[in-house]
Amino acid sequence: MSTRLIRAIGLMSGTSLDGIDAAFIETDGEALVAVGPALTLPYEPELRALLRSTVGGKGPVAEAEEAMTRAHEAAVRALLSKHPLPRPDIIGFHGHTILHQPRQGRTWQLGDGALLAALTGIDVVNDFRSKDVAAGGEGAPFVPLYHRALAAKLEKPLAVLNIGGVANVTWIGEQENDLLAFDTGPGNALIDDWALTHTGKPVDEGGALARTGRVDEKHLARFLAHPYFARLPPKSLDRDDFASFMPQGLSPQDGAATLAAMTAAAVAEARRHFPSPARRWLVAGGGRHNPVLMGLLRERLGGPVAPVESCGWDGDALEAQAFAYLAVRSLKGLALSLPGTTGVKMPTTGGQLHRAGAAKA
Repeated sequence: MSTRLIRAIGLMSGTSLDGIDAAFIETDGEALVAVGPALTLPYEPELRALLRSTVGGKGPVAEAEEAMTRAHEAAVRALLSKHPLPRPDIIGFHGHTILHQPRQGRTWQLGDGALLAALTGIDVVNDFRSKDVAAGGEGAPFVPLYHRALAAKLEKPLAVLNIGGVANVTWIGEQENDLLAFDTGPGNALIDDWALTHTGKPVDEGGALARTGRVDEKHLARFLAHPYFARLPPKSLDRDDFASFMPQGLSPQDGAATLAAMTAAAVAEARRHFPSPARRWLVAGGGRHNPVLMGLLRERLGGPVAPVESCGWDGDALEAQAFAYLAVRSLKGLALSLPGTTGVKMPTTGGQLHRAGAAKA
């Protein structure tokens, strides 16, 4: 008797503030995953600025939440209009993280699940992280269970590195429960902020700034002395936890080169916490598009490092797919986080379900 796969759309708005990723999958929420199409809907500059103004939980939060929820509806409609897909059973709506302080028992993702359910006419699961934090977990990373499902047939130990605004890694061992995940340090956030300040562009496109710059080794050494890197995982970061390490007095090129080196060096530091060395590294997230950053990772990690596309995954859609997968797990009452992924004491469910028929736009 075949298992019915649940049709799900996942939505992800990363801390890098580039836009909304939407992805369609069919899954049983466990081992079976059939990946469908995906797209990215870039944020309009005005909405990006509005969201940026709420980071830290300040500013016009209610206005930003409604605007970004409506932008997520547009992403769902764009995906469904572009591709001849069956009607989804559920939407996994991650929302946009504006505050993440698990040690103070707080994590905050903007996103009105009831409004999105009303606008789309599709049931929505959101608020994935709160239950984990309330139970003493870090509330991040939340993609490792999906990484494990995708990597079922790959050689292990394996490291899956996601470089978004913050960088995080999933170490997957040979046994099913051999799973460790944590944030490694800054990802693209500081590089993006530096590029915006010095060029007016929201990213260092193709690593153009960093390619011609020189790394400030003293600044890098100060950064690597931060106690976070020695702290045992699981552990997680807010987007701006390392904002005080933004370079001072450097040229645009040298600052970008130094920030890229910081991201790569922090990843290399993460290896000390692995139960055994990874045979290879697969890289997802926007950082894999930066050739300077990818080159630095290969230098510092000393082993095979490649974009996730090398094994047939879609690195732009991976996190959106993951929240589609987690929405299905939430519907089934399955764990979304484990002691090895967030430090929670026991496998923990999560997510809040909003029925489309019960909501009003």
